[in-house]
Amino acid sequence: MTTEPPHGAHGPRPLDRRSPLPLWAQLSADLRRRMEAGAFRAEFPAEHRLTGEYEVSRHTVREALRKLRAEGLVIAERGRTSRLNTRRIQQPLGSLYSLFRELEGQGVEQRSEVLRLERAVDGTVAGHLGLVPEAPLVVLERLRLADGEPLAHDTAYLPAEVAEPLLEADFGRTSLYGELTRRCEVKVTSGRERIQPFLPDIRQAWLLGLADREAAFAIERLGQAGERPVEWRETVVRGDRFTFVAEWSGDSRAVALAPQASCPSS
Repeated sequence: MTTEPPHGAHGPRPLDRRSPLPLWAQLSADLRRRMEAGAFRAEFPAEHRLTGEYEVSRHTVREALRKLRAEGLVIAERGRTSRLNTRRIQQPLGSLYSLFRELEGQGVEQRSEVLRLERAVDGTVAGHLGLVPEAPLVVLERLRLADGEPLAHDTAYLPAEVAEPLLEADFGRTSLYGELTRRCEVKVTSGRERIQPFLPDIRQAWLLGLADREAAFAIERLGQAGERPVEWRETVVRGDRFTFVAEWSGDSRAVALAPQASCPSS
């Protein structure tokens, strides 16, 4: 095990017990300073080590780490030691994209664990797709992995009348849009998304390796082939590993604010 020197840029600085700033906030700031100085590259210290270095309670350490995770600086997963987040995946807004192609384009190895690929009926989703409630759907549920680590929990619904051939596809290392084009001769040409902060349920947190009560991004997408809705997708993405990037100019359209309960429409 490597250790940090007790003094210098990499070492801890004493916390001020007389300061009005909470100890956890001081600890978070000092850990951030040490990161910027190049500390913790080999490993990030465990909670018990930080309690000893800073002479604080484990509760104080956990609050400080919670702040660093929320800022995307530290990754914490169930059953694994916390570590620095040295790689965040960027996704541009306002464009049609395939997560598979985006990851590959950024040099990130991606694969998926297929949790469900079957026919189903869902009246609510059918409504999003402009179908009758009892219309059969093809459902593809995947855990998306980037460099072998959980990134997103993704469930896509498509009309069975066009997507039936997808039931024979192997989605472990291929994209939905690629298979949709090859097997069904359907190309998604446009879409609309809604992105918002989200608190995953127990199953999603377990799949994504998130700490308790750790927030993520929830994405709802309606994909269209021409004027026809052909995909309704619900995705939960780890907020500490994913960044959305927008480009703008003086001619950019304003963002439309919609009630929280509303859903994207065609």
